[in-house]
Amino acid sequence: MTRGVVTLSLVTVLAGPLLATTPALAAPERAVAVAPAPQPGGPPGGAPQPTPAVDIFVEVSPSTVQPGYLVGIRASCRDNSVGATVVSDAFGAVGVQPQRGVLTAAPMVRERTRPGNYRVKLECRDGETASTMLQVVKKIPNQPSRGPATGFGGSSGGITGKLLLPGGAALIISGLILAVMAMRRPRAAARR
Repeated sequence: MTRGVVTLSLVTVLAGPLLATTPALAAPERAVAVAPAPQPGGPPGGAPQPTPAVDIFVEVSPSTVQPGYLVGIRASCRDNSVGATVVSDAFGAVGVQPQRGVLTAAPMVRERTRPGNYRVKLECRDGETASTMLQVVKKIPNQPSRGPATGFGGSSGGITGKLLLPGGAALIISGLILAVMAMRRPRAAARR
């Protein structure tokens, strides 16, 4: 390396940042920045403070449900240390309460709720709102389950089913009478 290359490298490293900022310093400034007026009760100097990012939301789980079933609600407001209200035509108004940093509840979808999409709206105490949708589907009627296939058909009803209980009771009583009579006979034979 030659002495000239080293000198040029040093000048570039040291003077580069100064040369890059020189045009910005020399350019006339046309835009005038005006500081906002201080707000009463605001921070000193009128400097705006960044607002913290707060998620205000409401969720339902499951999002598709039949009438008569429970849904889980998970919500969040700016202040999750106090309760809020969630309203829907599917289950009415319900209070969501603080639990582990969020607001929760578990309302039941009314039995008479017709199939369709229902709005679920969170109403925070400070006036903020959020909403989501809940889909209610047609209720599947409970079908009676069939009895086990044992081969006897006793659970099928009809005349056979009605005779099993009295017939069984008559057999048990007859058996007890015969057992008592059999126990008495050996005693009479032993006396002779």
